[in-house]
Amino acid sequence: MIPQKLEQLIEPALADLGFECVRIRYAGGAGKSTRGQLQIMAEPVDLREMTVEDCAIISRHLSAVLDVEDPISDAYQLEISSPGMDRPLTRQKDFARFAGELVKITLKQMLEGQKRYRGRLVGIDDDGVIHVETATGRVSASLDQIDTAKIDPTEFFSTQKQPAKTLKQARNNKEEA
Repeated sequence: MIPQKLEQLIEPALADLGFECVRIRYAGGAGKSTRGQLQIMAEPVDLREMTVEDCAIISRHLSAVLDVEDPISDAYQLEISSPGMDRPLTRQKDFARFAGELVKITLKQMLEGQKRYRGRLVGIDDDGVIHVETATGRVSASLDQIDTAKIDPTEFFSTQKQPAKTLKQARNNKEEA
């Protein structure tokens, strides 16, 4: 089973339904008693919110396509999902679209003594170089140098409203001042 063969089958089938492929992963079963798993992450072309019904529609359609083409000879389970809050960044256009977001990036090889970086995604330039502003400075790498990249949703959670202080806490703070 060749990953490009899966892409060649899956991407057009998703496009027919109005979706784009974000990521395809296949993990083969470890033996005859375990099944492999084909994970397909997709999102609507119009960037609306992905629904459970969308996943069901994609699953039925891709099941039929994969059954006919049979690119995986072993038994496997098909899993369809949306990117979610900690979405992976897998395409050049993802790095342009999510410029300004907090991201986590793992490189394939060490750069400046480390492989993992967390920072603000500056974006991608015309040469395809991705730039991230970290606490220690700017890190730049091509898509080929990146092993994994994803949105870091911790900022979202830290900006949620904190519970209001109780009247007793407010009085105590006033008395201390």
